[in-house]
Amino acid sequence: MDYNQFQQTPPQYSGGNNSMSLTTQVNTVLRKVYVRMFIGLLISAFCALGVAASPAAIAFFFGNKIVYWGMLIAMFVMAWMLPSRYMRMNQGTVLLCFCIFSAIMGTWLAPIFFVYRLGTIVYTLFITAGTFGAMSVYGYFTKRDLSKMGTYFTMALFGLIILMIVNIFAHSSSIEWIISIVGVLLFVGLTAWDTQMVKRIAQANLDPAVSDKLATIGAMNLYLDFINLFLFLLRIFGGSRD
Repeated sequence: MDYNQFQQTPPQYSGGNNSMSLTTQVNTVLRKVYVRMFIGLLISAFCALGVAASPAAIAFFFGNKIVYWGMLIAMFVMAWMLPSRYMRMNQGTVLLCFCIFSAIMGTWLAPIFFVYRLGTIVYTLFITAGTFGAMSVYGYFTKRDLSKMGTYFTMALFGLIILMIVNIFAHSSSIEWIISIVGVLLFVGLTAWDTQMVKRIAQANLDPAVSDKLATIGAMNLYLDFINLFLFLLRIFGGSRD
């Protein structure tokens, strides 16, 4: 999926409680980010399980090419639209769009329950959570400026997408393995980078309404890091049901 940076400069906020410490301000924003990210993951999990358990739902979403490609296009459009146009939306609309995005993503991921064993999925989920948590902590506490890595991550992401498209036609197991390894490394780095980006925005003295919307955008970025890291790890550790 696309990874949109916080490219706009939000307006500074001169009002509000000036006595609030910077630490409290950062923790308040980060709490919103991680709670919303967790809610997004729960929505995706319930949608994936619900669709996978219903033959009728599987037939509707994946037996109809229009619906299937419609879901995929909708996710790409929303992944681009939210970070670039959130300033024109109110807080509730931004959060609602993120929840809808999470539901579509969960629906789109339902087939993994037919490709991989449940035990493997759960095992990989725990590995993903541990890796994500470690890199997010690193991104929060590191003194190193990771913002310069953004250009490299973007280039690597486009390269990965091109490689995945090439392998659709090549069907090479070697390229598949390279894609999985590169994907894991890329999203491990993106997790640390996005966490630091969220922290820096949380440290700014922003209008509370803008801060709330940015918390949702931050949650969406970290949600995408988690989902993609999980999928690439699943390719490595998974092994099909066969």
